[in-house]
This record gives sequence, C-alpha cells and structure tokens, in this order.
Amino acid sequence: MPYLIVAVALVGVLCLLNLLLTVGVIRRMRKQAASAASLPPMEEGLAIGEKIPEFAATTTDGEPISDELIEGPSLIGFFSPSCQPCRELMPRFIDHARRTPAAVLAVVVTDSDEEAVADVERLAEVARVVVEAPHAAVQSAFQVAGYPTVFEIGADGRVTDNNPVLPATVSA
Repeated sequence: MPYLIVAVALVGVLCLLNLLLTVGVIRRMRKQAASAASLPPMEEGLAIGEKIPEFAATTTDGEPISDELIEGPSLIGFFSPSCQPCRELMPRFIDHARRTPAAVLAVVVTDSDEEAVADVERLAEVARVVVEAPHAAVQSAFQVAGYPTVFEIGADGRVTDNNPVLPATVSA
C-alpha cells in the first residue's frame, strides 16, 4: 500500500510539472506571435506599372549596369543557388530568355561566390549576370523578398509583368 501512495504522488507531481511547462511554452509562443505581428510586412516586389527604381551594380564580366543602362524591353530574374524553386524555374527562364528579343539581366543572390558558379555559368549564356549578397542594391531596388522572382520591363521602363514565366502557383 505505501508503494501505491508514493506512485500516485509521483504521478501527480509529474502532471503538475508538465502543466507548468506547458503554460510556459504557451506564454513564450504568445510573446513571439505578438512581436512578429509588430514587424513590417514583407514587400512583394515592384507592382505592374511601377517604374524601374535607381540602382547600380557590376556584372560578372565587369560591366557596369544601372537603371539608366536598361533601355527598351527587358527581362530581369532573381535567383538563389540554395532555392529549390529557383532550380526548377531556371531552365524555363533560360529558354524564355533565348526566345525573347528583350535585354536579359539575371541576379544571383548568395553569400558565397563559390556557391553561385554553376548558376552564373548557365545564366551567362543568355543574360548579363550580377552576383550579390542578400539585401544588396539590385534586390533592394526591386523590393525582392523571395526567390525566384522575375520581372518583365516594357519599353517605357515600367514593369509589365512580375512573374511572366512562373506558373500561377508554386508548391514549395
């Protein structure tokens, strides 16, 4: 009988400890949710009809590129080597770039130049390529928040489409 009393008391103490830990986890989750709600929303990228903003960068060939040098219709794609949807889209982007008369600019976003070598080689066949770190000049100018992102620019320097070669929905 004393063993039964000790076992019941031990189970009661463990249940109380579990309840206290659960309350602590719930409080922490509420606190994190409240702080996340106070963050500014992520930008979605340039909207259709917006003018290309000012930016300046250098291509992998050492050529300077800026908003002033992009004249006429253009296709601009943003890719990241660590992004699975980017790997799926890149062949279609390259095929689309080969068929379009528009100027093509590809931006490869990475922290490591070694990581970008394969993507740069593939994209260099059809586009001027810029490699930059996350949140650098070109991405900031185009308000890119995720990858892949593709813009078509019209002859007037305004965005005519902001995902011309992506399917309507992308499963991640």
